[in-house]
Amino acid sequence: MKIIPIAFESLGVRSMCTFIETKDIRLMIDPGMSLGLRYGKMPHPKEYKSLIKARKRMYKEAEKADLIIITHYHIDHYTQLKITDYMWTWSDPENAEKLYEGKNILLKDYKNNINLNQKRRGWIHWKLLNKIECKVEIADNKTININNTRIRISKPIPHGEEYSKLGYVLMVEIEEEDEKVLYTSDIQGPQTLKLTNEIIMLKPNITIIGGPTTYIATETKKVIEIIDNIKTLKNNIPKIILDHHILRDKDWRKYFNKIREKGENKVQTAAEYMGGRNKTLECIRDLLYEKYEPSKEFLKWCKSINKHRGKEPPPI
Repeated sequence: MKIIPIAFESLGVRSMCTFIETKDIRLMIDPGMSLGLRYGKMPHPKEYKSLIKARKRMYKEAEKADLIIITHYHIDHYTQLKITDYMWTWSDPENAEKLYEGKNILLKDYKNNINLNQKRRGWIHWKLLNKIECKVEIADNKTININNTRIRISKPIPHGEEYSKLGYVLMVEIEEEDEKVLYTSDIQGPQTLKLTNEIIMLKPNITIIGGPTTYIATETKKVIEIIDNIKTLKNNIPKIILDHHILRDKDWRKYFNKIREKGENKVQTAAEYMGGRNKTLECIRDLLYEKYEPSKEFLKWCKSINKHRGKEPPPI
């Protein structure tokens, strides 16, 4: 089985986009990415350049995919159709349509176990997908068998804490012979011992985890509990890719050091898994603005976002 992280925070953007290839099928999970406001500042030009590069990489790899899975409707996890946005996602209608064209698509149920905002996004996405040449099905609690490959999609799991206002996500399990990878999506943890044990019971060889939002956490005790849960996973799973929200924290290495303290099993970022260097740009945005001062034209673009609303690309 081949696992290729396409876009993650350790690769410079908000995302968990992953490409997985077995002998029987090639699939892409959560084909989306974004940037966001941070420290009261718009993304730095270096972040936009990273976003452009990641988008191109995603579109190229998606051409090979037989199946696309969307675990929930946040803009860093799927690419919206019929939208031009150069402010946060660097997406356009033409490339978005090509992304899904000719694919089998499994997506989160947009009617059940979902919050109001995602219900609206999901309904719009479902409606627009049915206007292009692709096959669309609801993914929740679904199992697919293709020769020696089994794909299991979980029941809805809380996006973070229980009863989170952020709604629910789907976990994706891909098994081929004696290999098994588990993609947890935005569980922001795991936040509970119950979910931690459920993940362990699945016995994956490798788990891709959307880590906790330590950069906005207000409860230290809860963060400690989540880090302990990740330690428990580490003791039971040979290899973990830990990325996403946790790498938006300037102090993310502090948490990784705690997790890595004992045991031989690996915990890596997506960049480290690929043998590269971490490119955590969002968490050092203040430093980027100080060290690499943007052009006057770029700053003018930032100040006029209420006028152009992201329909015009920034001068980078």
